[in-house]
Amino acid sequence: MSEILEAIDVDVPVRTAYDQWTQFETFPEFMDGVKSVRQLDDKTLEWTAKVGGKEKTWEARITEQKPDERIAWTATQGAHNAGVVTFHRLDEGRSRVTLQLDVDPDGPVENAGDALGIVKGRVKGDMERFKDFIEARGTETGAWRGPVDQSSN
Repeated sequence: MSEILEAIDVDVPVRTAYDQWTQFETFPEFMDGVKSVRQLDDKTLEWTAKVGGKEKTWEARITEQKPDERIAWTATQGAHNAGVVTFHRLDEGRSRVTLQLDVDPDGPVENAGDALGIVKGRVKGDMERFKDFIEARGTETGAWRGPVDQSSN
């Protein structure tokens, strides 16, 4: 299992950054290799992405969601991964988005890619593209403000 930690400062209020991150269906617009993310219900996402040259589909369960603070998840089927994204107010119009991702590469191709830092590089690029995406828009494409806590899972 590899742990990836990446942070980026964005020139939007923390509420805007958080609200955009709740719009999972827009992830393919800034996440390299992600073909689609479908929200099946308030806590379940279905991901399809190209990983190690192969298309993979998996489900992830949102385990915690606190508006303007954090979203945590874990895969329940398919590709093994878990993570948390946190949102920190820097000032009125700036925030820091920090992503911690735990991935468990599957097979020799994914393990080699992980060892070469390909996954870490992809995550860094995704965060930079998120910054470009949200700053260019200046506002979120939508929002879901409902909380999810660990006791409700």
